Amino acid sequence: MARASLIRNSVMSLVFAAALTACSGAQNNIPLENLTAAQIYQSAEADLDRGRTKDAAFKFGEIERLYPYSQWAQRALIMQAFSYHKRGDYADSRASAQRYLDFFPAGEDAAYAQYIVALSYYDQIDDVGRDQGLTFKALEALRRVIEHYPDSEYARLAVSKFDQAFDHLAAKEMEIGRYYLKRGYYSAAANRFRTVVEQFQTTSHTPEALFRLIESYLALGLDDEAQTAGAILQRNFPSSPYARDAANLLAGRGLSAVATGDNWLSSIYRQVIRGEWL
Repeated sequence: MARASLIRNSVMSLVFAAALTACSGAQNNIPLENLTAAQIYQSAEADLDRGRTKDAAFKFGEIERLYPYSQWAQRALIMQAFSYHKRGDYADSRASAQRYLDFFPAGEDAAYAQYIVALSYYDQIDDVGRDQGLTFKALEALRRVIEHYPDSEYARLAVSKFDQAFDHLAAKEMEIGRYYLKRGYYSAAANRFRTVVEQFQTTSHTPEALFRLIESYLALGLDDEAQTAGAILQRNFPSSPYARDAANLLAGRGLSAVATGDNWLSSIYRQVIRGEWL
C-alpha cells in the first residue's frame, strides 16, 4: 500500500513539473505586455535556470518597464543585475545594481546590490598586468559594502575580497620593482619596494619587498638602509625564507641585520619595536 502511494505521488510530481514546463513554454509565445509581472518573472527565472542569461536579463528589465511601481519591479531589478553579471556583462550589471541603489536605497537587497557593483570591478582584476584603475574602483566599492552594511553577509565576503584586491595592488608594485631591479635601475626599484613596505604592509608581499630593498640598497652602496631593512625583516618575519636569504646576503658583505643610521627605514624599525607596525 505504501509503495502504491509512493508511486502515485511520484507520478503526480512528474505531471506537475510537466504542467509548469508547458505553462512556461506557452508564456514564451505570448507578448510580455499580456502577462502579469509574476508571469514574466517566472519566465525570466526559467530562462536563468536554463543558462539563457541574456533572455532573463531582458525579461527582468521588462518587468521594471511594464510594472515600474510594483514589488515585482524591485525584485526584478536586482535579478537583472545578477543575470548580467552571470553572463559577464559587467557594465550592465553594475548599471542595474546602481539603479536599484538609487531607487531603493533602503531595500532588502541593497547590500547585495552594492556587492554586485563591487564584483563588477573585482571580477575583472584577476590578472596583475591589467589596468590598476579597476582595482582601485573595486576597493572603493567593497569598502562601501563593509561600511554601509557591516552586519550583512556581503560585508564578510567583501572583507575577504578587499584583502585580495589590496594584495593585488602590492603585487603590481612588486612586479614593476623586480623589472627595474633585474635591469639595474636600482633607485627606481627601491622606490617600488618602498611603496609596498609603507603602503601595503599587511599584504603577503612585505617580506620579499624588504629583501628586494636590501638588494637594491646594497647595489646603491646604501649599507645603513640595507641593514635596517634586514633588521625589520628579521624582527617581523623571522621564519620567512627571505629573512634567511637576507642574513646570508648581508653577511657576504660583512654586514648584519641591525637598525643603523637615520633614514626612513629607521623610523619604521622604531615603530616595529613599539608594536605599531603590522
